Amino acid sequence: MHVFAAILVLLALAPSVCAAEAAVSCWISSEDESRLLSAQPPLQAKEARHRDKADIAINPAKTYQSILGLGASFEHTTCANLWRLSPAARAEVMEKLVSPEKGIGINLMRICIGTPDFTGEPWYSYDDMPPGKKDPNLEHFSIDKDKKYVLPVLKLAMEKNPDILFYASPWSPPGWMKTCDDMIGGHLYPRFYPVYAKYFARFVKAYAEEGVPVYAVTVQNEPGVNKRDDVLSWWYPSCQWSLVEDEDTWWPVPHDIMGLPERDFIRDHLGPEFRKQGIDTRIWCYDHNLNNLWYPRNILSDPKAAEFVQGTAFHPYAGRAEAMGRFHDEFPQKDVFLSEGSMQGIRGAARIIGFLRNWARSYNAWVPIADSNGEPNNGPFTCDEPAITVDADTLAVTYNFEYYMYGQFMKFIQRGAKRIDSGEMEGRLAHVAFTNPDGTLVLVVANAANDPRELKIADGSISFTANVPPQAVATYKWANKSE
Repeated sequence: MHVFAAILVLLALAPSVCAAEAAVSCWISSEDESRLLSAQPPLQAKEARHRDKADIAINPAKTYQSILGLGASFEHTTCANLWRLSPAARAEVMEKLVSPEKGIGINLMRICIGTPDFTGEPWYSYDDMPPGKKDPNLEHFSIDKDKKYVLPVLKLAMEKNPDILFYASPWSPPGWMKTCDDMIGGHLYPRFYPVYAKYFARFVKAYAEEGVPVYAVTVQNEPGVNKRDDVLSWWYPSCQWSLVEDEDTWWPVPHDIMGLPERDFIRDHLGPEFRKQGIDTRIWCYDHNLNNLWYPRNILSDPKAAEFVQGTAFHPYAGRAEAMGRFHDEFPQKDVFLSEGSMQGIRGAARIIGFLRNWARSYNAWVPIADSNGEPNNGPFTCDEPAITVDADTLAVTYNFEYYMYGQFMKFIQRGAKRIDSGEMEGRLAHVAFTNPDGTLVLVVANAANDPRELKIADGSISFTANVPPQAVATYKWANKSE
């Protein structure tokens, strides 16, 4: 009798056990901030056999790129604001940024080789010289200025998330290497290519000595930009990479010569210098907008240059995400990265989805932290919607919608996750799916419409119904039953 009763109890419990195993976790962030990375009641999944009847039909067997990481930047504005906080407040904000458990799990951050446009101090490189003076032996090379607050911030990030990776970009070579003898605008003299390659190597090794490894570098932030003109308020560190020895040539240049200086620099100098010194830091080329594929195409079309290039970094300020997908199809053995571009609101979430659906192995926002005045910032661009705001007077920290929206991706899509097929998108509904290394499936859905959407979602093994509020992004996570 006791055995029979025990069997009845087990039979009664069996459906709930199966249901628990098929539960789907859900988090939602709404642009009206009524929900901010808010965990929802688990959704009940059931066995499914007909994936084609779903609104979103996921096929875990059809895979695309793996994710290197998702994050933002530790440029000088962000680092300076973190450094203004008390040690306890700084540690708390850092945890909420990079910790997978206590925060949104950022694991890939862009850093700067010298100063970018966003900084509150005079712009600098690691080897500045008085006007007219040169330093071809790099005798004055030093990263000491980074030790004030940039390197301490990076070390704190590594403490809170040991898996974090850094890639680095320069806004300008030292001015004495350039046609204008200044960090603002101009062009790099080809005769200084060998010295500049050693400059990169010195940077990577100096950071390694500080305990901060650099995973990758780009040769130049936005190499099509030369911000040295009559409008002084628009001056900021930049360097236009084109085939000139003077100050008079500006883009646009013919397609067949775009990118050739960077090609030559990587092929003949930077790549061989890294190899010679045993530096395993990767090289990403281009680091500019999606509307100019000729520049990176001319680099990767050269087999000797391509040998040193892991992939191409893109910015989204001009051009469409589909260009990234087309470029991947043209060079399928090389990766593509979205290296800079802050996305705001639900439309921003939809744009991130678009990049990921077009083979991007990364997404990095730009300037995640600014104070309430958008400072510190010596450059011409404003920072109106950072993920985190520090009150300029009280130092109170506010986490804005973008912080939570980024978390809908970054907290749940693990490094090494593979994008999987989730069918076509329609209307104002965007979606992208991944299979994580831990065996979970993740689906991110952005509803940019003003009406809620009820969706049937299936992966071939299970299906469930989800309701996505208007102007909201939802993340769903469940075990992959097809494995």
